[in-house]
Amino acid sequence: MTRERAVPVLTLALLLGGALLDGASRPMSTPAGAPPLRFARVDGTRIVDGDGRPILLRGMGLGNWLLAEGYMFRFDDGPESERQIRALVSELVGPDEARAFWRTWRERYVARGDIRLMKRMGLNSIRIPFNYRLLTPEDLPGTWLEDGFEVLDRVIGWAREEGLWVVLDMHGAPGGQTGENIDDSWGRPWLFTSEESQQRMVDVWTRIASRYRDEPAVLGYELLNEPLPHWDELRQYDRLLDPLYRRVARAIREVDPNHIVILGGAKWNRDFSVFGPPFEKNLVYTFHKYWDEVTTASIQPYLDFRAKHGVPVWLGESGENTDDWVRDTVRLSEANDVGWCFWPYKKMEKPSAIVSFERPAHWDEVVAYAKLRNASFDDKRKARPAIDTGRAALNDLLDKIQLSRCRVNEGYVRALGATPQAAVTSASGTAPPTRD
Repeated sequence: MTRERAVPVLTLALLLGGALLDGASRPMSTPAGAPPLRFARVDGTRIVDGDGRPILLRGMGLGNWLLAEGYMFRFDDGPESERQIRALVSELVGPDEARAFWRTWRERYVARGDIRLMKRMGLNSIRIPFNYRLLTPEDLPGTWLEDGFEVLDRVIGWAREEGLWVVLDMHGAPGGQTGENIDDSWGRPWLFTSEESQQRMVDVWTRIASRYRDEPAVLGYELLNEPLPHWDELRQYDRLLDPLYRRVARAIREVDPNHIVILGGAKWNRDFSVFGPPFEKNLVYTFHKYWDEVTTASIQPYLDFRAKHGVPVWLGESGENTDDWVRDTVRLSEANDVGWCFWPYKKMEKPSAIVSFERPAHWDEVVAYAKLRNASFDDKRKARPAIDTGRAALNDLLDKIQLSRCRVNEGYVRALGATPQAAVTSASGTAPPTRD
């Protein structure tokens, strides 16, 4: 969710030796005669591991990786949704180079070293937001994109190797669950009025569940991110959310009886009044918290829901705020035995993330052109940066998003209660300058 304000930039160099390796990992399977796989599961109001030990999730969301958002590219008055950003890239360098750009983006924005860094800092989980179009073309129902699944295979494999739990989060659903830029939809939450879109959602989750049913590193499936914003005209759809969740969950259970199913409320995951009673034992309910007071009262409705229904609740997204606010929210959550996941892991320039990267060369020219997205073709032609300029800007962006070129925001890391020392040694081996 895009709730942001400017905060001072922190500078901190890092070296994570040997951590920038790539390589695909396939889902884990069970050999004949092997002991049963041990999945996370729900036990009363807690999530527990395969041995029944409680898991308090402490994690980060990998935002802007598999569903791009304009504010994280610093397009303040330009493209907001992924489709708009992809159009801009194609305008700058042409469709062939644009396809190559996005392939490299997927490889570099989150690589093995990023996962290893989060583990070294003391986190135990990651949330992977994805656009359903990663896995199937919008205009070709029933066609599946193996290269998209391989991206998920790879990061899940790294998480398994590092001992991190994974939540798969459908951030952009067929038809769109919000009608806003964050789900890359067409301006309305068409998911709730389209039987075709709902069936595609069922099909995508069934395909995901079939692929990862034997993967214990996957903690659970988050069926939708922030459905149905708080606009008054959308309240007519609130009653449709819980039945849709039940429908998707039934389909998942036909192929995967083990993984947790995670349900978010309406109004940006804030309103749990849309839920009926829990319809199975392995459910977790997730809420989001942005830009409000850090008090018990601010999360009391979710604590009450937990007590009433005997189910776990999870702060699945929060952040985009000062270090002090983040620190206090972590403490509030943990004092109430609520796991958390902050947003996002990586950003351009801004320190409200674990790592940040510098603005690429020529980026001001790209941003200025991006503001003309509603101009005529002729006006855009006159203002468009030269091909070499656009190419240089995008290539520099692909260089700077690599972990080896990022800086760790030490104040933010400390606010999470994590350990920045694992990644604050400069390439020369000397302590880098820092500023909190």
